Parts: sequence; C-alpha cells; structure tokens
Amino acid sequence: MELDNDENNQSPSQDVDIDEILADDILDEYPSLKSVAPFLALASDVPWFSTLGEDPHRSLVVTARDYVETLGFPEAEPGFLGDWEEAAEAAESLDINSPAWEAEEQLRAALTSDVLSIIDENTLEMVMAHVSGTVGTAIGEAAVEASTHFGIHDEGFVNAVTGAAIQACYHAVLVGMAAEENSHPFAIRFQLFEQGRLPIGVIGNSFLIY
Repeated sequence: MELDNDENNQSPSQDVDIDEILADDILDEYPSLKSVAPFLALASDVPWFSTLGEDPHRSLVVTARDYVETLGFPEAEPGFLGDWEEAAEAAESLDINSPAWEAEEQLRAALTSDVLSIIDENTLEMVMAHVSGTVGTAIGEAAVEASTHFGIHDEGFVNAVTGAAIQACYHAVLVGMAAEENSHPFAIRFQLFEQGRLPIGVIGNSFLIY
C-alpha cells in the first residue's frame, strides 16, 4: 500500500504520522490496521512478569503445550524454572539455529510478508515504532519492579525481559494485521506473557518458561 503523497513525492515516514495512519478513513481502506489499537489496549492491562518462578496453574501448562504443538514440536514438555539464574542459564543455552528457533523465524517472515502485501514497509515500521512507544514504558517499569521484588540486581535481567516482551508484542501485532487466527503460535505465546510469565524457548525436548 502506498499512501497518497504525490504532491511532495515523499515516503509515508516523512509526511504521515501514526495518528493519521490509524485514522478512521485509513482504517476503512486498510482494515488490517484495525487490530492495532485493540491490541495496545489489551497489552496495557497485561500483568507483565507478575508470576515469574511460581508453580504453574493448569491453564498455563495447557497454554504452553498448545504453543509447542502449534509450532510443530509436540514432544517438547513445558518446564517451569524457579529462579532467574536458571532462566538466564537456559537463555544462554538457546541455539539460534535450532529447529524451534528456525520455525519461529519462518513464522515471523511469513507474517511480515503477508502484512507487507497489504501495507508498505514504511507504514509497518511506523506502526511497530508506535507499538514500542506505547507498551515499552509499562513493560520496562514492570521489569524493574520484578527485579526489585525478586532481589535481582542485574541490569541484564531488565533488558532481557523487556526486550522479550516487546518482541512478543511485535509478533502479536503481526498476527492481528495478517488476520491470522488466535490459534497462531505467536498469539498463544503472547498468552504466556499475559499470565505473567517469560517464555525462554525450546531446548531439547523441553519448552522452558520462567
């Protein structure tokens, strides 16, 4: 999608702000953008990192299993980590060339391609910047609060969990803009954040969650 900017021959990032992109007339023309505002409202109420390390409820286990099954790794059992040291060690052990990581990358690339068939790259970049600006502060504050609550004196903890949550928001926005179902793996993964958790990743036959 190219916004009408022939007069100045400029890209959307130069002469259109995010409020104009999400205005009603643009939303009518590009319905895929209608999912952004409701998602941001949802994300603003997420209890980020509020149940880290706690014993999992049955609904959390079900969500975790749904994620690995839809990702294509039904043999991976959810494993819930009790402290940050375990989670950090697990994160450092992740192989970015593992089959699970590759599957997630393929999903992200496919969603991005689908969205870019509807809107242009500049608009997508602006939407994602808007997402980060809207949820980033709340997520960062929640990460600091969690680090204080758990006595984790590690700036890396704050940066890691903040980055993971913002990335989950990006992926969830792509799912909505691509008009995918709530059964998409990234939509299910976001539900783990909604339950106050931090998904680490699939290592061997375990899906590790803090």
